[in-house]
Amino acid sequence: MNKTVRIMLKPKEDREISQGFPWVYDNEISTVKFPLEEGMKTSSLEECAVEDGTIVEVYSNAGGFLGSGVINKKSKITVRMISSLHADKIWENMKSFWAKKIRDAVNIRNLSFKSDDSCRLVFGEADFIPGLIVEKYVSKGKLYLVVQFLALACEKFRNEILSSLKDFVKPDFIYERSDAAVREKEGLAEKAGWIGKTGQEVIEIEENGVLLLVDIAHGQKTGYFLDQKFNREKIKKFCHGKKVLDTFTHTGAFGLNAVKAGAREVVSVDISQEAVDMVEKNISLNGAEEKMKAVCADVFDLLKQYEASGEKFDVIILDPPAFTKKAGKIEKAYGGYKEINLRAMRILNEGGILVSCSCSHYFDENTFYSMLMHSAMDSHKRVQVLEKLGAAPDHPILLGYSKSEYLKCAVCRVI
Repeated sequence: MNKTVRIMLKPKEDREISQGFPWVYDNEISTVKFPLEEGMKTSSLEECAVEDGTIVEVYSNAGGFLGSGVINKKSKITVRMISSLHADKIWENMKSFWAKKIRDAVNIRNLSFKSDDSCRLVFGEADFIPGLIVEKYVSKGKLYLVVQFLALACEKFRNEILSSLKDFVKPDFIYERSDAAVREKEGLAEKAGWIGKTGQEVIEIEENGVLLLVDIAHGQKTGYFLDQKFNREKIKKFCHGKKVLDTFTHTGAFGLNAVKAGAREVVSVDISQEAVDMVEKNISLNGAEEKMKAVCADVFDLLKQYEASGEKFDVIILDPPAFTKKAGKIEKAYGGYKEINLRAMRILNEGGILVSCSCSHYFDENTFYSMLMHSAMDSHKRVQVLEKLGAAPDHPILLGYSKSEYLKCAVCRVI
């Protein structure tokens, strides 16, 4: 008897899956066909006797096979797709199935990054391993991995995944940061700590010739935002001899890249005193005390103060956290993004450079550039967009999954 669980979708709910979207929501499911001792039974999702973490097959309402995924009835995202293969092909050799996924993800990074570069090795759904984040940090010749298992779809196979990472990447240390609140929605408890050998919680990495201390145990998310690496390099050409304001700085990385490029003065701002303390350590680590200072302040308030006092800058970097993590809060986020951009435009010298970023996938590209246009209008400025940038290639975009195309970075000349 065929023991494969079949998820049958409602009419027309297969379109997004066919286009590459990797999630099946609970309200998109028509029926579930699952095996019992007496044979196959068909029921609603609520009544089906299928264990969470089971690999299931997903079908259109007309019966067309769409792929296989992992079911979790505790989550609104009931099935996370993992393969276009039938389930029995996955079961044949579970270890090699996950090993190939890890190997493919690592190999594609090797095309853009050197062996001693820090980068993201696995980007969840965009690398066809739902919920899994793996960062590689190289610190003084030692290779650290920071891993996040954010969904049952990867948590269920953590042993196979970790085994593959150890075999193929050969890390010296692995630290787990599965301490995100999103795990609760998956019916999972938060966890964090060393897997195997204990290393240093605060490590030193190098990026674009800049030395940075990264707190992998207590820093935001996995300790550092690797997605802006190439953008930080690209803005250097605008910074030589300039006065630079680096806001929402986190570790001071944008500011230190500006110093490396020959900026005459850099002010790096963050509202978190803990972040500012780390920035000051990074300033010292790079011998940049004479050119760069860290300020603990609310960026919104500080921009107002600079405008009121007539303070001017040649380059301003706005790299805020996501102002919205919900589709229904876009209007409020729009106001926040517009305010900081408008005020930044007002305190730039004529012909100055504004590097404006948004990391919210809900705040899409059209909305982002509309915000910049209206900021320019209300500040009575003209703006040329010199470069449209996004995340580094270690954060691939999965077509059909807009959440993977989250980072917008506009390099603008303000007149």
